Amino acid sequence: MSMIRDLRAVVRPSRVSLRKPTGVSSPSYDTTRDPATPSAVVDCAVYRDGARVASAKPLTPHEAMRLVRRDGGFVWIGLHEPTEAEFAGIASEFGLHPLAVEDAVQAHQRPKLERYDDSLFTVFKTIHYVEHDRLTANSEVVETGEVMCFTGRDFFITVRHGGQGSLRALRHRLQDDPELLAKGPSAVLHAIADHVVDGYIAVADAVQDDIDEVETEVFSPGRKGGVSRGVDSARIYQLKREVLEFKRAVAPLLRPMQLLSERPMRLIDPDIQKYFRDVADHLARVQEQVLGFDELLNSILQANLAQASVAQNEDMRKITAWAAIIAVPTMVCGVYGMNFKYMPELHWKYGYPVIMGVTVVICLGIHRTLKRNGWL
Repeated sequence: MSMIRDLRAVVRPSRVSLRKPTGVSSPSYDTTRDPATPSAVVDCAVYRDGARVASAKPLTPHEAMRLVRRDGGFVWIGLHEPTEAEFAGIASEFGLHPLAVEDAVQAHQRPKLERYDDSLFTVFKTIHYVEHDRLTANSEVVETGEVMCFTGRDFFITVRHGGQGSLRALRHRLQDDPELLAKGPSAVLHAIADHVVDGYIAVADAVQDDIDEVETEVFSPGRKGGVSRGVDSARIYQLKREVLEFKRAVAPLLRPMQLLSERPMRLIDPDIQKYFRDVADHLARVQEQVLGFDELLNSILQANLAQASVAQNEDMRKITAWAAIIAVPTMVCGVYGMNFKYMPELHWKYGYPVIMGVTVVICLGIHRTLKRNGWL
C-alpha cells in the first residue's frame, strides 16, 4: 500500500499562485505524432505493468488497441476538440456509446458521470484564472474548458475542449510512478479528477483576492465628509457573473465524485476508489467557498448601491442648504427691484449698506446653523 500512500504526491504537484506569471506553457499537441493518425489525437500510448510501452513510431488508436488485446495492459488516448469524423473511428474501435460520443464531440456539457455497459463517461469543467492588472467592468476573471473521460477495462480516452487544461504534465507525472499507473484506467481517472479540483482551489484563492479588493474599495472611507462614494457597480456585477460561471463548473461535479467514492464499480479499482472521497471533500469545500463568494458579492453590491444613495442624499442636502442661503439675498433683491415709490429706507443715505449688511448677517447665521446640523 506504499504506492497508495504516495498517490496524492504524484497527482498533485505544488500549486503556484495564479497571481504570478507562470511563463509560456508547453504546446498542447504532440508534434511527433504520425500524420496518418487523426489530427485531433494529442497522444496515444499503451501502458503495461505501469510503464509506457516503447514504440518506434507514434501509435494509431487501432494499433494501440491491437497491442493491448494481444499482450495486455491498457491504452490511453488523448484528443483535443475532435470532429465527428475524427472521433468516429475511435468510437467504433472501443465500442463507445453513441450518446456519450455525441456529448464528447459537441462539448458544452454539464459536469456529470454516466455509466454504460463497458465504460464510464465523465465530464469535467476546467477553470483557468485570467490574469488582469485591475478588475474592470469588462474583465474576464475565469475561463472554462472541458475534459471528457471514457474509462474502460483496457482503455482510457480523454477529449479536451478549450485552450486550457492540458494533461501533458499530468501524463508525465503518472508515467514517473509505474506502481500507481499499474492500477489501470481508474488511477488515471482519479488523477484527472484530483488535478481538476486542485485547479478549482487555486482559482478560488485568486478570485478571493479580487473580491477582497472590491470589498476594500467599497467600504473605504470617502475623501470628503467620511462618506464613501462607492465603486462602479458594473465591476461588481461582472465579478458576480464570473463567480456564477465558476459555480456552474463546481456544483454539478460533487454528486459524480460522491458516486465514484461511495458505490462499488466494476471499472474502478477498490484501492483507488477510496481516494475519490478525498477529491469529493475538497470539491465540497470549494463549492462552499464559491457559494460564499456569491452571497458576499450580493452584500457588497447592495452596500455599494446604498452608499451611492447616501452620497446622493448628502449632495442633495448640500444643494438644499445653499439654496436656502441664497434665497435671502434673492428675496431682498427681488423686493427692492420693484418700482414702488414708497420703499423702506429708499431715500436714506445709509439705506443701501444697511440692507446689504443685514442680508449678509442673515446668510451667515443660516450657514452656521446648517453647518452645525451637518447639512454643510
